[in-house]
Amino acid sequence: MSNRAEKYLIVVAGPTAVGKTELSITLAKALNTEIISADSRQFFRELNIGTAKPDVNELAEVTHHFINSHSITENYSAGDFERDVLILLNRLFQDKNCVIMTGGSGLYIKAVLEGLDDLPPPLPDLRQKLTQRLQAEGLATLQSEVGHIDPAFAATPEIANPQRVVRALEVFYSTGIPISNYQLGESRKRAFMPILIALDRDRAELYNRIETRMDQMLDTGLVSEAKSLMNYRSHHALQTVGYKEIFGFLDGLYDEQEMVRLLKQNTRRYAKRQLTWFRHQGDFKWFGADQTEDVIRYAKDSMG
Repeated sequence: MSNRAEKYLIVVAGPTAVGKTELSITLAKALNTEIISADSRQFFRELNIGTAKPDVNELAEVTHHFINSHSITENYSAGDFERDVLILLNRLFQDKNCVIMTGGSGLYIKAVLEGLDDLPPPLPDLRQKLTQRLQAEGLATLQSEVGHIDPAFAATPEIANPQRVVRALEVFYSTGIPISNYQLGESRKRAFMPILIALDRDRAELYNRIETRMDQMLDTGLVSEAKSLMNYRSHHALQTVGYKEIFGFLDGLYDEQEMVRLLKQNTRRYAKRQLTWFRHQGDFKWFGADQTEDVIRYAKDSMG
C-alpha cells in the first residue's frame, strides 16, 4: 500500500437542511470516491422520513456507507461508529486516495477524527431511567443538574445535546466522577489527513429550507412513522428533534398546530446549535452551500 500520509478524509459538515447531501455527491463524483454518512439517525432502517436520508436516485449516484446500516433495536454509539468507520476507511484507502464523510452529528465526526475518551461502563438500567426522566422532566431540569455536578461540561456546547446530558449524568452517577474529568486526553493519531469543510447559508434562507423540508416530511407521513416507532421512543435516536415533538402530540399534550410550530422552532434551534458546535470544533473552512466549484477546488488543492 502507498504511504498512508497520502490518504485524506474530507469532512463536509454543517447544519440540517443546508445542502450537505447534494454537495457531497457532486464532490464525490468529481473525486471518484465514496461517502460515509455521519448522521446518527440515518444509520437506522426504521427512520426514513424524519432523517432526510439521500433518496434512491442519490444513493445510486455514489456509493454511500452507514445509511440503513442498523436497526433501531440496536444501541449504536459514537464509539461503535468510530471503530467501524476506521475499519471501513482501512479498506477504502486500499484504492482510494480520499473518502468523504458528511453529516451534522458533531460528536460522531469528532469520534472519527480524534477518538473518544475511554469512559467507564454505566450502572445497569441507569441510562433508561435517565432517559425516562428526560421525557418526564425535560432537558432544562437535567441541564441544571449537570451544572451543579460538572460546571466544566455545562460550559461546553454539548450541554445543548440531550444525549450528551444524559451521558454526563450517567457517568457521574456510575462513578462519582464528572465526565469532564475523562475528557482531558489528547487526540488519537489517525492514518489519514483530515480536510474539514463546513457549509452555511444566509440564516433566513436556511430557516426557510428547514420549514419547507418539515412541511414535506409531514406531507409524506412523518406522524405515521413516529407512531409506528412509539415502542422505541426511549431510544436515543428518537429523543431528538423531529420525533419527540410528535410523541408529545400523540400523547395529547398539545394539538397538531402546536406540534408543527414546535417541530419548526426546535429544528431551527437545532441548526443553530450545530453551527455553534462546528465553529468551536476543529479548523473548518467555511463555504456557502452553493459554492460547489470552490469546495471542489479547495479539496483538490488541499490534497496537492
